[in-house]
Amino acid sequence: MLRQVEGSKAVADAIAACAPEVICAYPISPQTHIVEGLSQLVKDGSLANCEFINVESEFAAMSVAIGSSATGARTYTATASQGLLYMVEAVYNASGLGLPIVMTVANRAIGGPINIWNDHSDSMSQRDSGWLQLYAENNQEAVDLHIQAFRIAEEMSIPVMVCMDGFILTHAYEQVDIPTREEVAAFLPPFVPRQYLDPAEPISIGAMVGPESFMEVKYLAHQKMLDSLDKIQEVAVDFEKQFGRKTGGLLRTYRTEGAETIVLALGSVIGTLKDVIDELQLDGHPIGLVGLTSYRPFPFEAVADALKDAKRVVILEKAFSTGTGGIVTPDVARAIEGLGVKDFTVIAGLGGRPITIKAVRDYLEAAMAEQVQRLTFLDLEEEVIDAELMKERALR
Repeated sequence: MLRQVEGSKAVADAIAACAPEVICAYPISPQTHIVEGLSQLVKDGSLANCEFINVESEFAAMSVAIGSSATGARTYTATASQGLLYMVEAVYNASGLGLPIVMTVANRAIGGPINIWNDHSDSMSQRDSGWLQLYAENNQEAVDLHIQAFRIAEEMSIPVMVCMDGFILTHAYEQVDIPTREEVAAFLPPFVPRQYLDPAEPISIGAMVGPESFMEVKYLAHQKMLDSLDKIQEVAVDFEKQFGRKTGGLLRTYRTEGAETIVLALGSVIGTLKDVIDELQLDGHPIGLVGLTSYRPFPFEAVADALKDAKRVVILEKAFSTGTGGIVTPDVARAIEGLGVKDFTVIAGLGGRPITIKAVRDYLEAAMAEQVQRLTFLDLEEEVIDAELMKERALR
């Protein structure tokens, strides 16, 4: 059903359509409207047979999610920024136990200093936690990815983060087609857990594993993550057949045929980049775009195939590794190794700084001429940086 709706409300309705049995939540901006919407649906009876649990912290939210999922209940939670960091110990436990929890991460910068606006530093910090990470370009895709996430998680017995840009998507009103509960039920089978705690057949989970087995356990988690690549693609194909929308999957290309330069990015900035690509192509520039949906597992083969005919790739990132540079860049570099494709990285939008069409176009025009450094910070106030560094050096 097409509705003009806030992104958070659209996601809440999509989650409700997936019939979760336990929702555990602690509010933190910018995910609050999602769990508020779900709590209201539970309270007024619109979402039946679901227990909404108010917890005292994000760590408690993930701990409750682990407990409920381990008993065989379809489980959902949401968080952002420092909230995600607070639950990290439990985040690793959830994946280590192979529990198919679905969690929304409403992407927001990590302090300090304190910042409530959007970038990808929160979810990127958990890239090695053993969770699948799927990134939404717009609110329609955020809705669709959550529905797909439950099926992927439950068929693979692995937790999934659906990452949507805080405020830019969560608080934006746009037209979204939200499937009915009957339509979702036809796509998402009832949850049949691969393992669960049953008093009639007692087992232990989360027991200590010594050096003789720990590597094998970790390798199995790695292999299951790799196996998820095919499942992500398979579920996206099934979703398109049922709902008529091409969303999800590993990545999507935009005007890449004959492109000598390809931009690769994640999240809502893809919409801005499409506009820039359109302008540049009108001016005769052979440039295209790859929008990455699956960051974990990283689709090395799909990325290599999308970039193999280009001369250069520009990776636009909304997070970075301090002292190193881009976070996504090393994975892209590994994917294109031996293909003769040059890579350039531009860090943009940190802490919610606007990513403007003009700034992106100016940078890409320079990048196409290879007149940029391997690592660039878009719209960096270099005078401010230089003044601060001079002051610090003088003090030392």
